[in-house]
Amino acid sequence: MAASYSDVANQQLDEIAASGNVDLYNGLITVCEWILDNPGLAQEQSSAITTGSGIVFRCPVPGLNPYKVFWTSAGPSVEAVFPHP
Repeated sequence: MAASYSDVANQQLDEIAASGNVDLYNGLITVCEWILDNPGLAQEQSSAITTGSGIVFRCPVPGLNPYKVFWTSAGPSVEAVFPHP
C-alpha cells in the first residue's frame, strides 16, 4: 500500500489552506511529508493512541502547538490534522 492521506485529512488540510493561515498549512504539510517519507523515525517520535480500529500515532507540529498530525503505519497514511492536547 502506498503512502496516502485520508479523505478527512485532505478536507482538513483544504480548509486550513482556504483559511489563509499559510504558516499553519506549511507546518502541517512539512510534518505530513516527513511522516510519509520516514515512518519508522516518525513512529519513534510520535505518541500512540489505541482506538477501536487499532493504533493511531500522534505527531506534534513544531512551533504550532496544539496542532498534531494523526497517522497510521499501514501505508503509512495521514488520517487527520487538528489541535489536540
